[in-house]
Amino acid sequence: MDKPLDRRTFIKNGALAGTGAALGSIVLSGCKEQHSHPGQATMLSYTSTPKERILYLGDTRLQEAASYLAGVMAYYEMSYDYYSSNTVFQDAWLASDIGLVILSDYPAGNFTEDQFQRLALAVKEGLSFLMIGGWESFVGMGGGYQKTPIAEVLPVTLQKTDDRVNQYGCCLVKQNQPHPIVRDLPFEQEPPAIGGFNLFTAKANTEVVLSAVQFQTVYQNEKFFFDQNSETPLLVLGSYGAGKTAAFASDVAPHWVGPLVDWGDRRITACAPGAVSVEVGCWYAAFLKNVIRWLLDGES
Repeated sequence: MDKPLDRRTFIKNGALAGTGAALGSIVLSGCKEQHSHPGQATMLSYTSTPKERILYLGDTRLQEAASYLAGVMAYYEMSYDYYSSNTVFQDAWLASDIGLVILSDYPAGNFTEDQFQRLALAVKEGLSFLMIGGWESFVGMGGGYQKTPIAEVLPVTLQKTDDRVNQYGCCLVKQNQPHPIVRDLPFEQEPPAIGGFNLFTAKANTEVVLSAVQFQTVYQNEKFFFDQNSETPLLVLGSYGAGKTAAFASDVAPHWVGPLVDWGDRRITACAPGAVSVEVGCWYAAFLKNVIRWLLDGES
């Protein structure tokens, strides 16, 4: 079983406190890249306040797709535990100080029915919940959440069959309304593009903050012409009982993330403990940070 990243151990003077294990470190664009020895557990050097720890599940593993979201969380000094997509869910993961659960390409088959019920109850009692799109999220090719209690928790209505939309043409992100998550980000001035998403509809009494807009593109007389083809929810916010919920239809790692991962007027390098280093756009990173911070405490 994978060992989680644990915020309870601190890094001091290039060594893991209490272990004496030396760690080499370099600073890249404000990111501290931590190198561990093979087989050594790596731990995030950040202490969270109660209910601010994040349980992040999926995106294959830290050395692959999970390096993006984990890198952003480490860059902003967020405390989290991470488990890979092929690790079955354990009841002990829902510790008392967990404030947010993130599922991203984490198959429904990793849960038992009883665990689904416990997770849904935890959200109803105040735990925040975010699902991020992918082939093993929502319905997808291997997600399978449409027939689980999580379908009720989510702020969106899932499709009955495969909901994947692989976008080969132009698909832009549209901001629909002001919200702390998108505040100070140039969605209207410089809208980013994405490469795919899961198709769903927003439930009543939710907020569709962002939409994915598909365009039919034609090249004629040495000019490109863009006609809007369809518009679907991309970022939907809601609640389930006392818990905040969110659904982001696209992915935050290649390939569906598309150009969104490079969105920004400068580059930042982020590296989570135990993960590979990633270089991303500053607005992409700020957007993910805002989503998480709003789910945890209502701020961005």
